[in-house]
Amino acid sequence: MASGWRVLQLADSGFPTGGFAHSGGLEAAVQAGEVRGPGDVRRFVEALVWQAGLGGLPLVGSAWREPSALPALDARADAFLTNHVANRASRTQGRAFLDTCARIFPEAVGPVREAARAARVKFHHPPAFGAVLCALEVEQEDALRLFLSLTLRGALSAGVRMGVIGTHESHQVQHAATPLLEAVLEQCKALGVEDLAQPAPLWDLLGATHDRLYSRLFLS
Repeated sequence: MASGWRVLQLADSGFPTGGFAHSGGLEAAVQAGEVRGPGDVRRFVEALVWQAGLGGLPLVGSAWREPSALPALDARADAFLTNHVANRASRTQGRAFLDTCARIFPEAVGPVREAARAARVKFHHPPAFGAVLCALEVEQEDALRLFLSLTLRGALSAGVRMGVIGTHESHQVQHAATPLLEAVLEQCKALGVEDLAQPAPLWDLLGATHDRLYSRLFLS
C-alpha cells in the first residue's frame, strides 16, 4: 500500500521536521544529575514512552478519527500541557511537522494546514500529527505506532549527542523497548481526550527547568 511507503518516509530521520532539536526533557534530567548513563536513559525513555502514550496518543487518535475537530483538540492540548517548556515544544514541533508535510504532500496536507491557520490553532504536535496522518491515509494504528517510535528515537538520539549513551547502546535500548511500545500502544490506542494523563510528574518537573540551564544543546 502507498501509505506504508509514506510511513517509512515520515519515519526517516532525514525528514525535515526539526524533531532533532528537542530532547523531550532529557537534557534537563542529565544536568540535574538524574540521568548519568545508559541505565538511567533506559529508565527515562520508559517513562517518556508512557507519557507519550497517556498524554499524546489520545490526541493523536482523536484527531485521526475526526480531523475537523483539530481546533478543539488543539485547545485541549494547550490546556493539558501546563509545563511551559513542554507546551512550547509541542507547538513548535506541531507547526514544523504540519508545514513540512504541507510542502511535501501539498494536495493531501495543504487543506489541513489552511484550515488550521483559519481556525488560529496553536499547532500542538499530537493533534496536528493525527490530522496529517489521516490526510495521508495512514492507518490509525500505524499513526499511533509511528508517534511512539519517533518519541523514543528522538530521546535516544539526544542521549547519544549528549554522550550519556553510545550509538550501539541506544539501538539496543530501542530494540529492547519493543515490548514496552506494544504494551503502551495496546493500553492507549483506544483512549480519548477525557483520558489524558501525566504519568511521569518528576520528569515533567525536571523538563520545566530547561530554560534555566546554563548551557543548552536542545530547545526542550
